[in-house]
Amino acid sequence: MIALDTNVLVRFLVEDDPAQCRRAQALLQKAIDAGETCFVSDVVLCEIVWVLETSYKVARGEVGSILDQLLRARHLTFPSSERLSRALAAYEAGRGDFADYLIREWARVGGCETVMTFDGDLLHEAGFAAP
Repeated sequence: MIALDTNVLVRFLVEDDPAQCRRAQALLQKAIDAGETCFVSDVVLCEIVWVLETSYKVARGEVGSILDQLLRARHLTFPSSERLSRALAAYEAGRGDFADYLIREWARVGGCETVMTFDGDLLHEAGFAAP
């Protein structure tokens, strides 16, 4: 198994650099042909969201759809698909960043009921509070 960095998946998704896109496609196809999966970390998914929203101005709904497709891809594996799916559902329904909801999911794993934050958008949602 190999791990994928953010830039490999972004090149694959946005196809803005033809040479790097071909290399990313070939890498993924090689893994598929070999029956292998590629590891994608939580941090990579957070970076993908940030890059798509800020650099490529992809709308939040479309970003959510892209993440959903990645999470369903049989040739990709994640630290916890369930945790990521819950964070994605919250991101699609809420006003916070994907990373915020993933932080809340990890806090729950750590036994925490509340994430303390100064982010006003999150203070109206369960699991977030002001210090």
